[in-house]
Amino acid sequence: MTETTETTETQQDWYSGDNATFGDRLTAAREAQGMTINELARRLGVKMNTIEAWENDTSEPRANKLQMVAGLLNVSIRWLLTGEGEGVSEPVTPEEMAQDAIAVLREVQQMRQQMTHLATRMGKAEKRLRVLLKEAF
Repeated sequence: MTETTETTETQQDWYSGDNATFGDRLTAAREAQGMTINELARRLGVKMNTIEAWENDTSEPRANKLQMVAGLLNVSIRWLLTGEGEGVSEPVTPEEMAQDAIAVLREVQQMRQQMTHLATRMGKAEKRLRVLLKEAF
């Protein structure tokens, strides 16, 4: 098995039953939706401690709550239970994150250059305007 194949398989299995628990998948799905534990608890009509227990794998939801969780978090019940089916994307690797950060840094640098150029142009235009106004009055 090549390193690339191994990496791909590891990423594809990130939330599998061998690599993640129900609580891991629940946490990932909740975070992917940008939802806090408190918000999920409120929407499900349960206590925050209940969600924490589910995410810490010290208890599991009943079938009716499991169905509600899957619907609220936009994942399949099967994925929550086994890691197979419709779920959330694997987390970004440090290498991918570094590449994304470099791209954003380049974009910020380009914007800074453009802003500097525009500030210079604006200063020159303002100076010309003052001269014109001084001559007019």
